[in-house]
Amino acid sequence: MEKNFVYMFDHPEAKGKEMLGGKGANLTEMTRIGLPVPYGFTITTAACNDYYDAGKKISPEVENEVTASLKTLEENTGKRLGDPRNPLLVSVRSGAVHSMPGMMDTVLNLGMNDETVKGIAELTENPRFSYDSYRRFIQMFGDVVLGVDSSLYEKRLEDFRNHYGYKSDVELTAEDWIEIIETYKDITQTEAGLTFPQNPKEQLFLTINAVFDSWNNKRAVTYRKLHDIPGHLGTAVNIQSMVFGNMGDHSGTGVAFTRNPSTGESELYGEYLINAQGEDVVAGIRTPQPIVDLAKEMPEVYQQLAETSQLLENHYGDMQDIEFTVEHGNLFMLQTRNGKRTAQAAVRIAVDMVKEGIMSEQEALLRVDPDQIDQLLHNHIDPEHKQQKLVSGLPASPGAATGQVVFDADEVELLANEGKDVILVRPETTPEDIHGIVASKATVTTRGGMTSHAAVVARGMGKACICGCEAMKIDLEAEYFTVGDTVVNKGDIITIDGASGEIFLGEIPMIAPELSDIFQLLLTWADEEADLDVRTNADTPEDVRKALEFGAAGIGLCRTEHMFMAPDRIPAVQKMILAETDEERQKALERLLPMQQQDFERMFETLQGRPINIRLLDPPLHEFLPNKEELLVEVTRLQLTAPESEELKEKENILRNVRLLEESNPMLGLRGCRLGMLHPEIYEMQLTAIFQAMSGVMRKGIDVTPEIMIPLVSTVDELKVMRQLAIDVAQKIEEKSHQTFTYLVGTMIETPRAALTANRVAEEADFFSFGTNDLTQMTFGFSRDDAEGKFLQHYVEHGILPKNPFMTLDQEGVGKLVESGIALGKSTKPGLKTGICGEHGGEKSSIQFCYDAGLDYVSCSPFRVPAARLAAAQATIHKQKQKKKALMHH
Repeated sequence: MEKNFVYMFDHPEAKGKEMLGGKGANLTEMTRIGLPVPYGFTITTAACNDYYDAGKKISPEVENEVTASLKTLEENTGKRLGDPRNPLLVSVRSGAVHSMPGMMDTVLNLGMNDETVKGIAELTENPRFSYDSYRRFIQMFGDVVLGVDSSLYEKRLEDFRNHYGYKSDVELTAEDWIEIIETYKDITQTEAGLTFPQNPKEQLFLTINAVFDSWNNKRAVTYRKLHDIPGHLGTAVNIQSMVFGNMGDHSGTGVAFTRNPSTGESELYGEYLINAQGEDVVAGIRTPQPIVDLAKEMPEVYQQLAETSQLLENHYGDMQDIEFTVEHGNLFMLQTRNGKRTAQAAVRIAVDMVKEGIMSEQEALLRVDPDQIDQLLHNHIDPEHKQQKLVSGLPASPGAATGQVVFDADEVELLANEGKDVILVRPETTPEDIHGIVASKATVTTRGGMTSHAAVVARGMGKACICGCEAMKIDLEAEYFTVGDTVVNKGDIITIDGASGEIFLGEIPMIAPELSDIFQLLLTWADEEADLDVRTNADTPEDVRKALEFGAAGIGLCRTEHMFMAPDRIPAVQKMILAETDEERQKALERLLPMQQQDFERMFETLQGRPINIRLLDPPLHEFLPNKEELLVEVTRLQLTAPESEELKEKENILRNVRLLEESNPMLGLRGCRLGMLHPEIYEMQLTAIFQAMSGVMRKGIDVTPEIMIPLVSTVDELKVMRQLAIDVAQKIEEKSHQTFTYLVGTMIETPRAALTANRVAEEADFFSFGTNDLTQMTFGFSRDDAEGKFLQHYVEHGILPKNPFMTLDQEGVGKLVESGIALGKSTKPGLKTGICGEHGGEKSSIQFCYDAGLDYVSCSPFRVPAARLAAAQATIHKQKQKKKALMHH
């Protein structure tokens, strides 16, 4: 019989995450390399898809294979499921292809019932342990399989503890647990409407169904969307014989990372609990001890754990996140996977592993996710601040944040959508809270350790997080928390420091981050690999300086209209736009010329010969004009109070001009080169400023090679006229100054027509820069502000569009225009320089596309430059790997 749905851990054909899920693949692998893994089998992702295809039913084939594998497991362990004399107990865990921490469900101690619980009590001579395990099973089974709200069991247990004056669960006796088990069964009967199942086979198949169902629960779907994990992969199910960490003081359970996931330091990092089961550590009911203490309590076990960690890290060539259990002093490995880490840790681990000879520089560059790099540019709290610390917890994820205290994940999401800064505060977070963690600035929990759900999820997202803040007492009903005598209500402002674990009342100033030497080293490797330049979009001398600090190769877009946004310049611009005669306009331009020239001089000096792409004026005019509504109010007021005044005449005049210039669709109105075509004197002033600045800076012995960009061209004839204007102005200033200028004149391709007729446009262009923001608006027919405000979110959520096309380049549509624009342009001018200056220039998948399409550079905002440099290197490495593969096939 050809087995294909279920594999034992030691089956020779059991291979690969796609089939076995991440957890199953790693259990198989660990079994293979001879580690102490409790024996078991994996039901494949194919069985999950089969389950959904059959209308959420387990097919007879899968059922037969599970039964046969169970038999093998029973023979191997010498125990039988449901045998009161020597019962087999198993754990049932989900295992998706990509790690989704805490998103899907687990059931432990399966196989317990009213008979086997007595057998285990006799076999272990530990009735307290046996009944404790049974009540845990009822609670997990009730929650995961029957949909009973877990807090009902917790509440019952808390009432019991309070009634008898117990401080913690460890104090309860076997008799206490027997009493609790009966009440747990009652809760199950009331809530689920059925008696707790006693037949272990029935328990098993109900649980397998529940794990398959959990693949599509709300939190799993949210997590997949967030991390771009496809929904068709399905989850595997791992059935594994139980080992017990709650058998007394020589037993325990824990989670360890082979390196510190917050800093990347090479040390065994993690937590454990003596006399506990795995869920206790992650669920954060008891606060665990740091792993170093294990060296004192169980030195041999610690030694074995340290050696196993080293072995696993070398085997997988990456930092591992390990779950282990100690049963009567024997170590068992329950899981290993590549550990989630902060960006700071990712960089350090990658660089250290190159130094340790575990991986190459190329591999190291692929290990760090460009999306995570933003975290390194995180704020931290100004160390000079004078605020008193309110309380501290465990520093679970670095970064600092200020915001209002909110206790409910749904409410966090609502407030964050209104643009408020919010901090989620909870006793502990569960996977149901994930949307709240996403929307908040930071998360604080009073329970749980550094490996709890909140910590792992926050670290992966680069959000600040503090866990185990036990001195905080939360009242969820009344929505406040207390620390000693201090009361903090919902809506109060707190500041948290995820790196130190400290919480302060009120707001504290933040300090901008700096790039560490290790990170600079990684980026140096990136620059050596990358075949694609990274420039930046910068409009002021300050922005240019910042961008060069972040390693930009030059300026890919300087939007000259942004130079006029300063309050002291706006009146001059308005005068220029509203001028009624050529003389008036000329006067306004003469005022603006020295301002522009001075800005260009400072930028050229800062750039020291690096390229700068200067876009001539392209404002939707309304951005500079006085507000029509306000003018109307003002005119009406003056008509009533000072009907004869000069001021009224002036205001009426302005209002008339504003009305004349008013456009029904300013984004498609008199902007870009159309403004230059109608009023060449405006562009002439800008060109004069550029070339005069160039002349002055060249006299200081500094190189200047500006690329002058004509915006919003749709036809080659527009470009021809504007190009000639640039050449004429340059010649005039060259003659006056007795200098020769080197410069390029090109255009921004941002209308579909320009892209489609790029072969013609290239006749008059020295370069193309693709303005993908406008090109996206025009290709989709979306007005960005309206689309993002009104319907884009709906489209993405309902799968109409895979992503927001303003964040991630739409490769099918807009990408085709870019590709054909490059090909057509180069068919006319093989040496045509090409780049992209839309926001997409800083997003990793768009950067890969730009590199594959053959662009010379990407340009993005200054803060995205480090991430783009890394992404440019990754794009180059991926392409090399593809070429190698293709050669091997040949």
